[in-house]
Amino acid sequence: MAPRVFWIGLGNMGRGMCKNLVEKGNLDQPLMLYNRSVQRATELSKTLPAGKTEVVDSIEAGVAKADVIFTCVANDAAVKETHAAALKGDVKGKLFVDCSTIHPDTTELLAKGVLARGAEFVAAPVMGAPAAADAGQLIGLLAGPRASVERARPYFKGVMARAEVDLADQPCQKASMLKVISNTFILNMVEQLSEGYVLAEKTGLGPGYLQQVVDALFGGVYSGYSKRMLEGDYHTREEPLFAVDLARKDAGHAMKLAEAAGVKLPNVETGDAHLVRLKEHVGEKGDIAGIYGAVRLENGLKYENDA
Repeated sequence: MAPRVFWIGLGNMGRGMCKNLVEKGNLDQPLMLYNRSVQRATELSKTLPAGKTEVVDSIEAGVAKADVIFTCVANDAAVKETHAAALKGDVKGKLFVDCSTIHPDTTELLAKGVLARGAEFVAAPVMGAPAAADAGQLIGLLAGPRASVERARPYFKGVMARAEVDLADQPCQKASMLKVISNTFILNMVEQLSEGYVLAEKTGLGPGYLQQVVDALFGGVYSGYSKRMLEGDYHTREEPLFAVDLARKDAGHAMKLAEAAGVKLPNVETGDAHLVRLKEHVGEKGDIAGIYGAVRLENGLKYENDA
């Protein structure tokens, strides 16, 4: 019989990952779902095939019945709280897989806590946007003892992910280091696109021509963010894809890593400053693509573009 799987945390990424676990994960028992908002878990369950999921009312109840426990929550405090609840019962022999984006020190703390209780731990943050999560096109960054990584691997490439970075037998914190540093590329890309499109508008060139160059030269995620900026998605959507508070959390982790290593990250600092201005302007609903709006404000334009 295949292992019983329990998923904790149903944000934008978690929902898509669960969808692919149900559809492609070869689970022979319902995927257990838990979220602090029971409504979110119930709504997700209704969108998936009948009988393929089970909403549980507590972390402790799910862990007790599970062999494999995935966590994918918003921040370090939330994942610590989640693990504190998960480790209350007997967890010997169970596998914990954390997909959250957290500071490497937090990851190491989680790993020590799980191992001390006789369970296994894999750090497995993922790269990709919510659309990639929904399509099963994420990149998994898997670290921990090789036997534990191999136990987690069947749920990644070909199921929730299109590729993996193998960090087996590396300290778990290295997966979080890789995720935090990689996310600075996203922040820097959004910052550069924002500056470029504002400059194109202010010089009279117009952003459309620059977008054609971006699409032809870079494509992919660059084109995706360009579209969201220039079509006004950054100021019209109700729920952020990559919320400003999460983006600032990731930038903060990167800057702390840099400070400890004696490295300066001026590009990240600039992006973070624009995230601060974004949060001041639109509050928690701000999306990282709204850096474009913050750069527009800084340069005498209104926050919303005329898409």
